[in-house]
Amino acid sequence: MSVKDKVIEIIAEQAVLEPSDVTMDSTLEDLGIDSLGLVESIFAIEEAFDISVPFNANEPEQSDFDISSVGKIVAGIEKLVAEQHA
Repeated sequence: MSVKDKVIEIIAEQAVLEPSDVTMDSTLEDLGIDSLGLVESIFAIEEAFDISVPFNANEPEQSDFDISSVGKIVAGIEKLVAEQHA
């Protein structure tokens, strides 16, 4: 399973949607994911890929990690996974 597919699966699970309902352009707000859901998604992603996401749950807007859309999240995770395996 690709990073993209796994991230979408995790986000879809949080949103109680089918993965096919989640597009790269979807925002977490579009999907009905609140801040708690976001934090749970990040934890699940970290666990799935054995990475640490540079994400400040208390101040997401201060984070270097872009959560503005599913596509941005996928890109960020792909980068972290690549760095970890470099």
